[in-house]
Amino acid sequence: MTPAHAALERVPAWAAWLLCAAAGGLVPLSFAPFNLWPLALLSLTAFALLLHRQPGRTAWWRALGFGLGLYGMGVSWIYVSIHTHGNASAPLAGLMTALFVAFVALVFSLPFYVYGRWFSRRRYGSLLAFPALYLLGEWLRGWLLTGFPWLYLGYGHLDTWLAGWAPLLGVMGLSLIVVLTAGLGAHWLLDGKGFLQERRGRPTLLLTAVILALWPLGLALQLVDWTEPRGEPVRVGMIQPNIPQERKWDPNFVEPTLERLETLSEDLWQNDWLIWPEAAIPRVYHTMTPFLEEIGDRADATDTGMISGIIFQNEQTGDYYNSLVTLGAAEGIYHKRRLVPFGEYVPMERWLRGLIDFFDLPTSIISRGPWEQEGLQIGDVGISPSVCYEVVYPDLVARSARDSQVLLTVSNDAWFADSIGPLQHMQMARMRALETGRPMIRSTNNGISALVDPRGQILARADQFVQTNLEGEVQPRSGLTPFMRWGSHPLALLSGLVLVGLALGFKRELTNETYE
Repeated sequence: MTPAHAALERVPAWAAWLLCAAAGGLVPLSFAPFNLWPLALLSLTAFALLLHRQPGRTAWWRALGFGLGLYGMGVSWIYVSIHTHGNASAPLAGLMTALFVAFVALVFSLPFYVYGRWFSRRRYGSLLAFPALYLLGEWLRGWLLTGFPWLYLGYGHLDTWLAGWAPLLGVMGLSLIVVLTAGLGAHWLLDGKGFLQERRGRPTLLLTAVILALWPLGLALQLVDWTEPRGEPVRVGMIQPNIPQERKWDPNFVEPTLERLETLSEDLWQNDWLIWPEAAIPRVYHTMTPFLEEIGDRADATDTGMISGIIFQNEQTGDYYNSLVTLGAAEGIYHKRRLVPFGEYVPMERWLRGLIDFFDLPTSIISRGPWEQEGLQIGDVGISPSVCYEVVYPDLVARSARDSQVLLTVSNDAWFADSIGPLQHMQMARMRALETGRPMIRSTNNGISALVDPRGQILARADQFVQTNLEGEVQPRSGLTPFMRWGSHPLALLSGLVLVGLALGFKRELTNETYE
């Protein structure tokens, strides 16, 4: 028995669970605004060690603890929207936040029952099965019950050597490399000396070399341009009106809001494009015809392509959409496709609607837009739009961007005040630019509004919680990155094949022997 095995066996069950929860709680520190990415590596190594040789139920229970720490620290900012803007009492908002964290932690933990049941005693369990199941868990969380693709490990590596892999493999590919590295660390701690002393250690040495090489190779890949400039740079202006969330839909505050929009835009009409954020105009589209005509005339006079967020109603069906509409030189309309539960629609509406204010938010009547939609167009530049929450879906943005040259996302993060939520959201928008090799325009109500280059680096930004405008230049780009062509599915398939191979014993050396 190795020292690592002996130490793990001396850890009481309750202490192991608390250690898993603590390890999970450290992972959000690897994301914005902290960006302490080595902590995620250390946390995942500890997690892999604490799952070693554990049966299915125990592995699941410890993974649940890790998930509670991960999401308890990483997304508890939803309390702000429930309590402050949903008017729920502090105890009720705390309970609802805890239930949400528990649910996403439960989804997180499910793959690790499989790990404990079939792989935790395999010689290469921590090195191959653990990363494969972690990757499949991230993929699962991206679509199950509409998905919650938050806190993917790869987001912590926008500014590390691994960033070079994003245009090839997407954010989940970066996550996989992180977990492979952590699994490698656990693997060597468990019995590294024994592997070096025996012939059976040769596969370990080969896998070690491959995994470690992924880091400098990522640095080299940063030198590759997957897309190319198209046409002339575009001058972009955007406004950040900083409308208080509690006044956003107040009928008495409509006129002050419109005045603020016009005032902040006054110095921006000389730009090629002018962007207003999500639902900037706080009334339904068809009730704002005179105002829209006035703004449209100004856009026509300056040959400006203008895009604004607004609630749009289909007068034939009565459905409401969270939309982007165009004026002046811009063309097209876009209806949001990925909606926020409770913020834009109410699950189990028949039973929940009316119980508390949080289930009756002013915008909780939104319908999902058609899945297949064309992007927006200004001149000969195609724009791939996403509204708020949509930008956190890697495959959705990559697929929608294929026929465009610029990414645009609009948002209203006032729901989450000065929590870390909006900063995480901004980090995800940067990753979409890196994955697609396209510039990203991010226009928000209260920050962070920014212009991002095709490598995910911020060119210009506005501070949070201020009324301001922002100007800058973006270069449209064409061409497809490998991730835009294939998305995340090949990684999920590869991970599944690795697990099948291990389970069926295609490689006897990798599957049939266990640690002594």
